[in-house]
Amino acid sequence: MLNDLSSSIIQGTGLVKKYKKLVAVDHIDFTIERQECFAFLGPNGAGKTTTIRMICCYAPLTSGKLTVDGKDVSGNCREIKRILGIVPQETNLDPDLTVGQNLLVYSRYFDIPGNIAVERATEALETFQLVGRWNNRIDSLSGGMKRRLIFARALINQPRILILDEPTTGLDPQAKHLVWQKIRYLKDRGTTIVLSTQNMEEAAHLCDRLVVMHQGKILTQGTPTELIDRYAGKEVLEIYSKPENKPAVLSQLLDTELEVEDVGDTIFVFSRDGGTLRQRLNINSEKIVYRQATLEDVFLRLTGRGLQE
Repeated sequence: MLNDLSSSIIQGTGLVKKYKKLVAVDHIDFTIERQECFAFLGPNGAGKTTTIRMICCYAPLTSGKLTVDGKDVSGNCREIKRILGIVPQETNLDPDLTVGQNLLVYSRYFDIPGNIAVERATEALETFQLVGRWNNRIDSLSGGMKRRLIFARALINQPRILILDEPTTGLDPQAKHLVWQKIRYLKDRGTTIVLSTQNMEEAAHLCDRLVVMHQGKILTQGTPTELIDRYAGKEVLEIYSKPENKPAVLSQLLDTELEVEDVGDTIFVFSRDGGTLRQRLNINSEKIVYRQATLEDVFLRLTGRGLQE
């Protein structure tokens, strides 16, 4: 009963995960509140999936403490897994079984009675627009259908916490928005959503709060709006300039006290008070784009614009 009174449902303190000499997660602290959508945002190799694997009891901690619904992951894996619904990055459906059989076999891990399992499986297929696919073999499904089936499977035990690791990878725009709609519906019904993603639009649309990870560390955390205001401001100007014209453009910008980033053939200018860039600047360039600041600007400013391997 004590757990039900706590506002947090997942808490990590001084969390470390090492693979021999590689430090995948490096002393991170975070708290996920009940019934919120929380994201781990970061480039490849940031430590997002490793953190998710520790929450799911798939990977043991090297050090630190991690609790899920008040239970320490180091000694309560069976109890924790019973309240989780998991959508992994990879497609791990059983190709030897039909769509319906994949769901019913999975339900047995949770000791769900057969008649109830059929009801839940049918409802889940309806939710993700897979009605009529019950007897289809997995190999006959498109990539997007397989992804939606993995979502349906994750709901079979009516989880209190839904873990989503890069959930909309490979989905077309229609399927992506369907999944977002269902995630918001589940959150409104009381499910806690934990999301690992590189998709900035996804994080901005779905998340109440998020952390930005890089090289195993948490760089910052907050709501999407807070982070955009803090690191990117209100408005962004993208100036595409030829090399011979760039020095003159940069010289003019340096006199404005605006935040400027020179990246290849593009100069990024950030304004924190909004609506001033058009009024203050008269730039002569091949192409200029004015737009609102986004979570992607935050991501790139914090983690860099180079490729992460």
